[in-house]
Amino acid sequence: MKILNDLPSGTPVSLIAEFTALPGHEDAVAELLAGLAVKVRNEDDNIAFDCYRRLENPAKFVVYEIYRDKAAFEVHIGAAYGAEFNAKLRELIVEPNSVLTFLTPLGAS
Repeated sequence: MKILNDLPSGTPVSLIAEFTALPGHEDAVAELLAGLAVKVRNEDDNIAFDCYRRLENPAKFVVYEIYRDKAAFEVHIGAAYGAEFNAKLRELIVEPNSVLTFLTPLGAS
């Protein structure tokens, strides 16, 4: 991903993924996400994959992710189960895809 090109080598990749379930599909999204979480947490270089629902609107989901480095993130996004998850998710959410926000720790170059 182009946005990661400026990330210093060896720096963890941290991001937040957000999406909103279509009305009546909140539980299906939660179940789908829980299944993905098990797989991602088993990736060798996944540091965190924490899934949340917003208190003010339980149809809105937030996933906090950290991978060891750019290479680990590339392995993650290349996983077949991720593509399968995203194909199913697109049918259940308001947005066309997860909205990704990449993060950098304070003090990082």
